[in-house]
Amino acid sequence: MLCDLLADPQLTAPVIHVAGTNGKTSVCRIIETILRTSGLRTGLMTSPALRDLTERLAVDGEPLSADRFVEIYRQLEPYVDMVDERSVARGGPPMTMFEVVTAMGYAAFADAPVDVSVVEAGMGGRWDATNVNQAQVSVITPIGMDHMDYLGDTLAQIAGEKAGIIKPGSTVVLAAQQPEALAVLMQAADDAGAHVLLPGVDYELVARGLAVGGQAVTIRVADRVFEEMFLSLHGRHQADNAAVALAAVYALLGRLPDDETVAEALGSVHSPGRLEVIGRHPLTLADAAHNPHGMHATAVAVAESFNFDKLVAVVAILGDKDAEQMLSTLALVADEIVITANDSPRCLPADELADVARMVSDSVHEITDFDDAMVRARELAGPNGCVLATGSVVTAGMARGWAARA
Repeated sequence: MLCDLLADPQLTAPVIHVAGTNGKTSVCRIIETILRTSGLRTGLMTSPALRDLTERLAVDGEPLSADRFVEIYRQLEPYVDMVDERSVARGGPPMTMFEVVTAMGYAAFADAPVDVSVVEAGMGGRWDATNVNQAQVSVITPIGMDHMDYLGDTLAQIAGEKAGIIKPGSTVVLAAQQPEALAVLMQAADDAGAHVLLPGVDYELVARGLAVGGQAVTIRVADRVFEEMFLSLHGRHQADNAAVALAAVYALLGRLPDDETVAEALGSVHSPGRLEVIGRHPLTLADAAHNPHGMHATAVAVAESFNFDKLVAVVAILGDKDAEQMLSTLALVADEIVITANDSPRCLPADELADVARMVSDSVHEITDFDDAMVRARELAGPNGCVLATGSVVTAGMARGWAARA
């Protein structure tokens, strides 16, 4: 209803729409960086923000300024009030913050104007507010068990919700999926008459190796091979994300950028809060892993990508997550675990999370204050150790803020 009143800003530029359980934000950031490096003006919509709401919307790689963010909201505010009035009169709810910010993003991109919008779905896909677009390219990253209260308690049900972003006649880029999810996604694409790009067939990560500050990746898309490109992100999962992103660019443009453009983009891409180095001596990392699948990828990547004598994890997890499974995975690589709380109202209290942690680890410290937890973790790690702050996007954001102040 709001987009109708705004003359459909979501339809003013081609859209790459990204859904999935893990990797969405990084895939969006890699896609956007490649397109921008190729000379296109880009709009980028991601969620949730690490700390500042303005992080969710960017034009040409730069988040909207606070002044611009407020300006766009003021322009939309009368229409939001109109929609709220109509909805409430019919017995419905007022608009959510996410819905309003989504409309603001599409309005900002139309006003810029951008050449292409890269949009991350918030949750699910079918009923997500971002899905008012008519995306030419849909990307679905690996699907796992998360948000089961809303999306279903099987991979097939969750995949069905994610598949809701597939538009008739579009192109769908699928990351590697479990068979149960893949079957649902392929059927949805077939029903929509969409063309599908599959890993191992239409594109693939051919090889990867460690490199200082990231990794070297060789990626094939169609009949082009990009040899030993430096990727400034850590972990096998980010190499896979880069392959998915290149396939999505190919799907949109119908061609691939030259090697120099891809090399520049992959070497400069930044995904804040995704195994991000935020301190040294000891090495301090912030990572937004917030479900078992994401925590597994993080644990593997930390062990592979960094050298340290001792790993101390600082963990705060939201109450609706599978904390036991996440901590079980983390305990395989962490020497000590410092349990704390972040400032989300949904955060599991530190004492409750500590009880869970003690079920899977003998080295658990409970420190409710987040800043104190970070200080203690660095003491425990020592100058040659590593501190990993993880468990939630909010936790990663708070760790970045702490590091900036420390």
